[in-house]
Amino acid sequence: MRILIIGSKGFIGSHLVNYYQKQEGIQVWGCDVVTDYPAKNYFLIDASNSDFNEVFQAQSFDACINCSGSASVPVSMQNPSRDYHLNVLNVFNILEAIRRYLPNCKFLNLSSAAVYGNPQQLPIKEEALPNPLSPYGWHKLYSELLCKEFNQNFGIQTCSLRIFSAFGVGLQKQLFWDWHQKALSSNKLLVYGTGSESRDFIYIYDLVNAIACVLANGNFQAGIYNIGNGSEVFIKDVIRAFQEHHHASFEYEFSNETRAGDPINWVADVEKLKSLGYKQTISFEDGVKDYCKWLKGKE
Repeated sequence: MRILIIGSKGFIGSHLVNYYQKQEGIQVWGCDVVTDYPAKNYFLIDASNSDFNEVFQAQSFDACINCSGSASVPVSMQNPSRDYHLNVLNVFNILEAIRRYLPNCKFLNLSSAAVYGNPQQLPIKEEALPNPLSPYGWHKLYSELLCKEFNQNFGIQTCSLRIFSAFGVGLQKQLFWDWHQKALSSNKLLVYGTGSESRDFIYIYDLVNAIACVLANGNFQAGIYNIGNGSEVFIKDVIRAFQEHHHASFEYEFSNETRAGDPINWVADVEKLKSLGYKQTISFEDGVKDYCKWLKGKE
């Protein structure tokens, strides 16, 4: 089996490359905008011109996993045009190249739970009505619709994964990374919100396993899967766990303010994912401990 991972130099993409390189009977190619001269099986894409035609003409792939794009709600609020280019236009260009040159190649698109916004009920099922709160959420929803368009009109095998709160070794942005940076320069952290907000966390190694389960067993007729663990963790408990395992000594308080585009409470219904064979192997607490150990080594 030949797999192409677009966004292979990013957080999720790099872990997927490492995972599939260790699997027998699988050949892996990476694709990104980062120059890497020594890399084998690697395609360099021009960031200013996301043309994937040459990639799909150069090699025959059985599956393509799209890990590229922007993953920042605040940045999407500041620059929605850039977010649209990275999360919508790029997906169209990839699908169009598949349609032209490799119509039998499966396409697995990494979407986001941001498409749900503030849900009407918890846990959130895949059938819940989307209601994004940010350009990022809307653009991820558009990417899912593109997957449905190319499946229904051209028969391209597509599937979208609505990833909840992923974290772990290698992540240098978002919640934990921001707290880490602040803790290195101050002994008091101001944490957004009230602490009563909640998320459904999944550690990077479990996330990779979830993706592998969907690629092997999932519905590629524009299927949609929640990617999480079905466990609601409140931010007050998240910061407590981070404080316990982070080596820097700090105190914290909540700002009692919310940021535009941020949902309040999230927890995924993951029955569809579990039906494909997924099982959580790393608890939230162990994940925080492992990530903090990695952060310490980065200093």
